[in-house]
Amino acid sequence: MYNKKKFAIAALTAGVVVYGQSALAEINLRAIGIVSTHLHHTELEKEFYANLADTTGLDISVNFNPLDVVGVNMQDTLRLVRSGAFDVVETTIGSAARDDPFVEGLDLIGVSPDIDTLKEVVGVYRAPLEERVAERFGARVMSLWPFGPQVFFCKGDVDGVQDLDGLRVRSYTPSMSALVEYLGATPVTMQFAEVYPALQRGVAECAVTSPTSANTGNWPEVTDSLVMHGISWSVQGHFMNLDTWNRLSPEAQVALDAAYQELEDQFWDMARNLTDEAVNCTIGGDDCHGYNPFNMTLKEPSDGDIHLVNEAVEAVVLQTWGNTCNNNYPECSRIWNETVGELRGLTIE
Repeated sequence: MYNKKKFAIAALTAGVVVYGQSALAEINLRAIGIVSTHLHHTELEKEFYANLADTTGLDISVNFNPLDVVGVNMQDTLRLVRSGAFDVVETTIGSAARDDPFVEGLDLIGVSPDIDTLKEVVGVYRAPLEERVAERFGARVMSLWPFGPQVFFCKGDVDGVQDLDGLRVRSYTPSMSALVEYLGATPVTMQFAEVYPALQRGVAECAVTSPTSANTGNWPEVTDSLVMHGISWSVQGHFMNLDTWNRLSPEAQVALDAAYQELEDQFWDMARNLTDEAVNCTIGGDDCHGYNPFNMTLKEPSDGDIHLVNEAVEAVVLQTWGNTCNNNYPECSRIWNETVGELRGLTIE
């Protein structure tokens, strides 16, 4: 198992000048990133790549474009990095589950009720995820971070998840669809860019995303009720083609690892700090800045809502995911039980 910390220490102990640009070869990367409607996140990512040479001291240039600008479907991103069409991709972990359910084990519905718990879950699942991504997609995990709590934006007056019965709800992961079905609703799978017109035309009555993403995507223009029941976190990641990574010098690898770790930390900070600002603006609160002002009605989860989601996790979410994942990778549920399951006191039979 590759250990970044030990590698960095060993390189420095050996007297390697990590940031000595003159000793490093020119590096050219092709990268696709976050959908451009996620304004704050896209700006941070653009700034990261624009300043990467200065940050690392490497002779590096990056041809970077947001996902939607190059017309790439998010579900294809890990395939594209595996093929070498791009050196680095940013993607939603749940979208990659179409090709390998194991990756969704990082962010299963209802397993991480708060961001501190999520941080612990990512910590224990990261090593097996890195191994699986390397094996399955020929890629290296460079960062893992959440957009924020995934909540419900609904047309009309919807008080909580108990009111979703009979509605069509946008979903984007298999475990989310399992929850939606358990609640008596119909999951409608679609990409983020498709959601606004779907809500506008009545193709769906509700949709799930983070408050920050929905606000910058103008979903409150076509919805009325913001049901702040976080069911997952839309964990994201940056992934580099392994052949690209292996061609880099040890010095360049250490420098890039440090840079992506800093980027990851910044995105975690955004998930912690920007959600409240986005919610405040979305519901027409005072002192709105940084996001678009709207006038949605905020609905907090009831005890009954919380109980229902927890019931769904035990009844269908874990087992549905475990069965699907084990069919694809026989070690799946065992690894999950020994990492996330042990941490959270949950077991997939």
